[in-house]
Amino acid sequence: MSRSRTGTEVTVHVNRESPDTLEAATTTVSTRGSFVLALRGHESPAHVHCRLADADPSFSRHVSIDQSNYYVEAGETIAVPVGVDAEGIDEPVTGRLEVVTGYGSESVTIDVTVKPKPAAVDVDESLSKPPSRDQSTDRTAAEKVLKRLFGAGGLDAGTLAVLALGLIALAIATATAATIGGLAATFGFVVVAGGVVIALALLIT
Repeated sequence: MSRSRTGTEVTVHVNRESPDTLEAATTTVSTRGSFVLALRGHESPAHVHCRLADADPSFSRHVSIDQSNYYVEAGETIAVPVGVDAEGIDEPVTGRLEVVTGYGSESVTIDVTVKPKPAAVDVDESLSKPPSRDQSTDRTAAEKVLKRLFGAGGLDAGTLAVLALGLIALAIATATAATIGGLAATFGFVVVAGGVVIALALLIT
């Protein structure tokens, strides 16, 4: 089996060794589209008959041959188009392509499997459109802010984690001071805030 300009090409040699003989280059074809049966003549001319045989009842609805009978001269190659329509099938459809010569005394059979076409993938049209001017402006402004906050200061993931924990500690200390009140609560808030500030200063530097 080889490739031609029209797709897959299946070659059957006619009378290559002796009169009334056929030899298929391959005995199986698996395809989603039409292909060519190449009848290649050798030592002597021959009448060749091509036909389809159903292994699956729907095979003949998806595979077709326009002409059945051919006269192949020695040294001549005849291209027999085999039409394949894979639309509307959900699972492989199988059948046979039979090539006969010598008034039925010699034949070869090629198993044909028609495969379903790949399912189409729906693509959101918005994905193919460039971002709007407002979206681009918002994204650029956000990138600048993030760069100023984290890029310039060299903050890594560990520093950001400490910053988050410090903010949580400050929030708890603030809520405690507001709830309890008094000098002790205020002193505790000052201690927590000072510790957070010192820790961040050490990490950044």
